[in-house]
Amino acid sequence: MGAARPCSGLSSSLRFFHPAVPNPVLHIAAILVSSLLFGGMTLFSFGFAALLFSALPAAKARTVIRQAFPHFYLFVIGTAAVAAALLVPVDAVSAMALGLVALTTVPTRQVLMRAINAATDAGDQAKFKRLHGLSVAITLAHIAAAGWVMARFVT
Repeated sequence: MGAARPCSGLSSSLRFFHPAVPNPVLHIAAILVSSLLFGGMTLFSFGFAALLFSALPAAKARTVIRQAFPHFYLFVIGTAAVAAALLVPVDAVSAMALGLVALTTVPTRQVLMRAINAATDAGDQAKFKRLHGLSVAITLAHIAAAGWVMARFVT
């Protein structure tokens, strides 16, 4: 049995992660936060909303989803911004992509979401459908951007 080697720090003990990664702890944090963003957006968009409308009467589901969306958008803004900041020294292109996700979510939350709610309150279904379609397209683009960033980690 050999003598125990002194611990040389977390960063050097993670060299197995990838030899070209200068700061593996930062790299791992960037992967985890990017994964949280991708998974959170995907779960909310395809799981939570569908569950609400299948488990609750339509009027109640609309009320709950309307209350949930501001929090969802804050989650996207915050998580995308943190992921972008962590990615700056790791992958500047991915950092810019997630920075754009954070930035474009602000008007989606502050302008588009309110316009959708106003169209709903006014009973203007045509306007609602158009604006809701735009919000869905934006969210799908954000999910695709986060997925693209995740794919860059494995190549």
